[in-house]
Amino acid sequence: MHRKEYWLTARGLTLILTLVMMAVSAIAQEDPDPNSPTPILLTESSSIRALANRSGEKGRVDLNRLRPQAFAPGSTVDIYVTNLVLLPDEGPLAFRFYAMDREGRTYRFPVVDMERLTKGQTGVVRMSVALTDELKYWDQPAADGDVLVYLTWRGLASNFAKLGLGSVGGDIRTPSSAVPAPLGTVAAIDRNGTSRSLSPEYVGYRWSGDRYRFLQQTTFGFEPNLDSRLRRIGLRAWLAEQFDAPYPTPSNPYPNQPLKPANAPADCDGDQTVTPDVPETCFRDTYTMYPIQRWNNVEALYGSSQLRHRVAWALSQIWVTSGNDIQQSRHMVEYHKILSANAFGNYRTLMRQMTFNPTMGDYLDMARSTKNNPNENYARELMQLFSVGLFMLNDYGQVLTDGSGNPIPTYDQNVVNNLTKVLTGWSFCQTAASCPNLTVGTVNFIDPLLLTTGNHDLTAKTLLSYTGSTTTNIAACSNCTSAANITTYANNSAEQALDNIFNHPNLPPFISKLLIQHLVTSDPSPEYVRRVALVFKNNGSGVRGDLKAVVKAILLDPEARGDVKTDPNYGKLREPFQYATNILRTFNVRSADGSTLSDGMFTARSEFTGMQQIPFRSPTVFNYYPPDYVVPGSALLGPEYALMTTGTSIQRANFVNRFVFTAPAVAVSNPDVPLGTSLDFSDLQALAQADTTGNQLVNELNQRMMYGTMSTEMKNAILTAVVNIPATSTANYLQRARQAVYLIATSSQYQVQR
Repeated sequence: MHRKEYWLTARGLTLILTLVMMAVSAIAQEDPDPNSPTPILLTESSSIRALANRSGEKGRVDLNRLRPQAFAPGSTVDIYVTNLVLLPDEGPLAFRFYAMDREGRTYRFPVVDMERLTKGQTGVVRMSVALTDELKYWDQPAADGDVLVYLTWRGLASNFAKLGLGSVGGDIRTPSSAVPAPLGTVAAIDRNGTSRSLSPEYVGYRWSGDRYRFLQQTTFGFEPNLDSRLRRIGLRAWLAEQFDAPYPTPSNPYPNQPLKPANAPADCDGDQTVTPDVPETCFRDTYTMYPIQRWNNVEALYGSSQLRHRVAWALSQIWVTSGNDIQQSRHMVEYHKILSANAFGNYRTLMRQMTFNPTMGDYLDMARSTKNNPNENYARELMQLFSVGLFMLNDYGQVLTDGSGNPIPTYDQNVVNNLTKVLTGWSFCQTAASCPNLTVGTVNFIDPLLLTTGNHDLTAKTLLSYTGSTTTNIAACSNCTSAANITTYANNSAEQALDNIFNHPNLPPFISKLLIQHLVTSDPSPEYVRRVALVFKNNGSGVRGDLKAVVKAILLDPEARGDVKTDPNYGKLREPFQYATNILRTFNVRSADGSTLSDGMFTARSEFTGMQQIPFRSPTVFNYYPPDYVVPGSALLGPEYALMTTGTSIQRANFVNRFVFTAPAVAVSNPDVPLGTSLDFSDLQALAQADTTGNQLVNELNQRMMYGTMSTEMKNAILTAVVNIPATSTANYLQRARQAVYLIATSSQYQVQR
């Protein structure tokens, strides 16, 4: 027998090595597991009563011998959980423990400690829970019987169990489907007590709940071609593409109107009888927010750099300016360029560029602040809203308190006054030799603010004082006898002050939590905040404030990922602008006649005024809604719900009604809506015609709009409404499709991004 020999060419060897390296890289950069296990609260073998005992018996508890007992409010109880796969440093603040009393009110009891058990109880985690409502929204539950409890972790809710509070028993109502989960339970049990087996559409090739959720968090809405690409290359590869994608989209450059005088000249008043050669759009395109609103809408609907645009949108709601006070669209464009340029850059760079941005200087008055007439607006908001917040925080984003239980202020009025002095003297860049974008007769909103040396405060200043701070005092200028020396002193002082704020321990958790709230969920667990804050502190290469690393950490965290989220408090209400773009992108939004792209000017309509979120027209520097807003009548932290009232909910429905049932939804209305907007339901119309039962239509929309999470009750209600429209004509099949889309888009299940 002859031995057959194989010889590798240099090219072949290179190819093999390349493939091996690609495989190694793929393993090292594997996408997060979309199927986190559901936590299980252990119960007695014959009831849903939780296995529990008073805390303090660590290491000596035999779970098989625990007996029913009641626990006093304010005491600490140990409960037992299984079916967890924990990160190495994951602690008790990754979990939340909820209790519902017989009146249906919900309380949140803090998990204060946890311990992995051994000695024959491997896989069980003991959690110590303080029976004191940490939200303090309600009075304490009545201590006279059972409460219904469950645990949440990474957006997943455990099974229900009973826990005696004050006494055992009572008339607490329990889900009929709840079943015991005794020691040894290994199959995942959902919060209704039933075994959870994912249906194929959750994890299948075409419809993955985690992939769909990822698109909701990183873009302005589901889009089939984008979903197909994400399915092919994976989450990490797509993120890498987005970090390097050109911005704005080459076909949609930033508006570039020339700066105009503060008072509109006679040839820009839109009066054709006075200046017939000047377009009627002159005033609109200069002295309103129309150009940047149109650009923003088109970028959200069609842009290829969706993630950068989404992060810039989030940053614009942290570093707020508003067209209610900013006069010209070009002013707002220059402000937005800083947000987008730094969306994946360093937060320290963003701080500096925004501090000397003329639009911010105009909005918060720094451009008018002088040593003889100081204005504290920017200095105050720089700390309160843009960086460190009002109260001292730990790495988990939790407020620190003093010995009396009072929140510890981050700064006082004296610090505000001193920072104000640091930032005096800068104003609009109006000197030709120093300002390349100066246009005679206009205020320069393009070049950074320029120091007027005679207006800068030269006295000593005191900055933020905190553990680890290296610069807390700025000495008075000792050699400020020339403009050059004053300029050097002022610039150095400003950099020292910004460094002082940037290195404050509050900055990582404060900004990390805000970004999590905008991108993923309104009420992140403290552990989630901590994990992201640690990346903000150090991106792995010793760099603080790396927003690319922070955004990546937010989006790939196990609390963000997962095919199914069962925690009822997980997610965020879609704010009006994203609510609109989510719907429009799902149904191939086009111009009024369907022949080209929409001009995006749907936000010019009254619904966005009614929904209280007009892009680039925030009502105050505090944004459209506060980040600490608690939904009235609940214990739910939900910032966007501050915009949800009886009136705005009707406006949401009106918006959907107009876009779904009107063709085109926004007709051509020159000059303000030159192209109009319409949606395409042709494929849904074909489904409605192919299956007159309506099932194929509703199933398709369930996947496309809700990634298979529609409840049975909701599906049945929609089917009833659909089949009530006679299947007798092409027009009726289209009406069936529209009816189904309308009912889903206006439902509470769809309006919450989960």
